[in-house]
Amino acid sequence: MRMMKLVTLPCPTYLYIPPHIHKIQASSSVQKSRRAFSLSTLALIFSNGATSSISWANTQVPKFLVLPNSGGVKALDLRIGDGETPLDGDVVAIHYYGRLAAKQGWRFDSTYDHKDETGEPIPFSFVLGSGKVISGIETAVRSMKVGGLRRVIIPPSQGYQNTSQEPLPPNYFDRQRLFTTIFNPTRLANGEGATLGTVIFDIELVSLRHL
Repeated sequence: MRMMKLVTLPCPTYLYIPPHIHKIQASSSVQKSRRAFSLSTLALIFSNGATSSISWANTQVPKFLVLPNSGGVKALDLRIGDGETPLDGDVVAIHYYGRLAAKQGWRFDSTYDHKDETGEPIPFSFVLGSGKVISGIETAVRSMKVGGLRRVIIPPSQGYQNTSQEPLPPNYFDRQRLFTTIFNPTRLANGEGATLGTVIFDIELVSLRHL
């Protein structure tokens, strides 16, 4: 009997892996099981310092780890890179897939959708340590290696603090929807800030350049 290896990730609701990286296929019975499984793993993603793992189909669920001195940024390495690790002052190029924890993991931007004239996706570049991007992304990239792919859960304190911080969705309506959710005064007054401002990024470190 041929055995099929199942790849289990923390929450199918927020799953996105670029097509050129992984192709995951599963039977309809597995998909039904995952619907039930996603409800239990949702608590794992957003728990504070989760210490236990959940087993399913004899597969251990990978755990997010809090990055040191990150202000609570949680990371899960989906692929370890084999290139250099960037330093402050380097120009880094990343691909990212950004989602909002609120609104059922709504995707607000993805560099894989930004294409050049040849149809190739255009990475997002910035100077590490410049403070132009949200600190959670800088923290995540600082400990990656070129070629790596990392999923990070960024709390509000390390996420968007104002509407000028990058990365910014190029679409006006997506940008407005993002910021009216994060900075909703009524819901913030109701104590929902920890949910509204949490963002999730899949980050691929494409390259770096020393200045």
